[in-house]
Amino acid sequence: MSTSSNVPRGLGFTVCMRSAPPTRYARSGDVSLAYQDFGDGPVTLVAVPPLARNIELAWECSLYRRYFRRIAGFSRYVHFDKRGTGASDRTLPMPSIDTRVEDLRAVMDTAEVERAFLWGSSEGGPMAILFAAAYPERVEGLVLDGTAAVLAPASSAAGRQQIARRDKWLDAWGTDRSNTLAFMAPSVASDPWYRAWQPRFERQSASPAALRELIAMNDEIDVRPLLSSIEVPTLARHRIGDQVVPIERARETAAGISGARLVEFPGNDHFAHVGPELFEWLGVLEQFVTGAARPVPRRRAPYRSHQGDGVTRIQTLGGFAVVVDGDEVPLSAWGSRRARQLCKRLVAAGGQPVSRDQLIDLLWPDAVEFDRLGARLSVQLSTVRRVLGRGVIADRDSVRIDVSEVQVDVVDLHAAAKAGDLQRVTELYRGEFLPVDIYEDWAVPERERARSAFALAAHELAFTASASGDHDRAAALARRILAADPFDEDAHRRLITALLAAGHAGAARQAHVSYARRMDELGVPFVPLAEMDAASR
Repeated sequence: MSTSSNVPRGLGFTVCMRSAPPTRYARSGDVSLAYQDFGDGPVTLVAVPPLARNIELAWECSLYRRYFRRIAGFSRYVHFDKRGTGASDRTLPMPSIDTRVEDLRAVMDTAEVERAFLWGSSEGGPMAILFAAAYPERVEGLVLDGTAAVLAPASSAAGRQQIARRDKWLDAWGTDRSNTLAFMAPSVASDPWYRAWQPRFERQSASPAALRELIAMNDEIDVRPLLSSIEVPTLARHRIGDQVVPIERARETAAGISGARLVEFPGNDHFAHVGPELFEWLGVLEQFVTGAARPVPRRRAPYRSHQGDGVTRIQTLGGFAVVVDGDEVPLSAWGSRRARQLCKRLVAAGGQPVSRDQLIDLLWPDAVEFDRLGARLSVQLSTVRRVLGRGVIADRDSVRIDVSEVQVDVVDLHAAAKAGDLQRVTELYRGEFLPVDIYEDWAVPERERARSAFALAAHELAFTASASGDHDRAAALARRILAADPFDEDAHRRLITALLAAGHAGAARQAHVSYARRMDELGVPFVPLAEMDAASR
């Protein structure tokens, strides 16, 4: 198959679809990512892939071809193989989800997709959610297909059964004993051709070692804290009997995104391209993406109001952005993911120096030739200096951000907390500290410190609101606290009490169900709703 980047996209790969479209490559750092781009519809759909597949080999299967042909009828469709899988570079160890989000950005940049609907299937769902949180200006809308914000099996009898099925599936991967179709696509498991073809597709999608590493990494993913920050139109599809991602997880995810719509279908297929309801679902999807109003790209507040003032600001709460003289620094200005990561690490130190050795370990964790890494660090620092201007101070041993030259939202938050300006604290806290870097150890202390400062301020303001009879405001503040920490018992009880006092009995019952579930997860007894209702009267 051709890998030329000069083959035009057009009718040869959309209406007729007699052969596979050409495979091209995007570069993300040192890794090549295979992608395909076809269809001439009015909107662009970028598919964030499931666990492991091969975009070239998929075209041998008539069910995949039918699926692609239908999608190409109403969209420009871009899909790719994640690093370590399919036709992309086979790399081990597998990268973090943060790296995979940057890989998605690299594919979109190479395909010249500035803004698109993201379609996350299975494992691709958390990636799509993270990308929408990190780069909202590039996302028209979100489609979550057979996925959820957390994918690890639950610690329950059902979860243990799911792990047992998964282990059996992993052991048979790529062999003539493969039970993938029985596990993930039972509606086509009796098809002789598909059963014979599937093991070869698996071998060309991922090695057994890569697959096990992907599974282990997926078990650590939990993007539920980001759901409340998603502001784009969101559509979810799930089969009620899905054995891979239980329907309860999909419902929880959709409930966490404001305005999200979940479409539930009967059946127990997990694969996106099979099932008797496939064309009904694609009709719902077509209506969603072609009929949705396209939000105008917006700058992240509060920086918009400071255009032209010559100040450099860094946003870390709810997403990462650098704004210079009122304009957000574009991704292309960073040159590489390493430069952005270096800037984030320095910001996380809050103006304190970070040793050069620590920075080298962060940017090149697997390097063995240390002699040249000092020079490579200097190259990345030069990019950060170019972006921040006078905001970087470096000496022979360490580097730090000069917070007297650069305004950092999390630094301002702590200053407001120290000054007792509780309202300012809640205004500045627009989400988790560096949410895309939730698995980075160096970001954890500042994330917890910022979250704690916000929770203390919000609790105090909610108490004051309740005391003055403004129960709706108290409830809104309690909800914000729970978005930051779903296990905050005081916030649960404050929310329920405020809703009861405001006369919202139905909402109070729903909030109590959530409260009881969270406390049960912690093994902590909860206060019955009737007792809370009596106390509020």
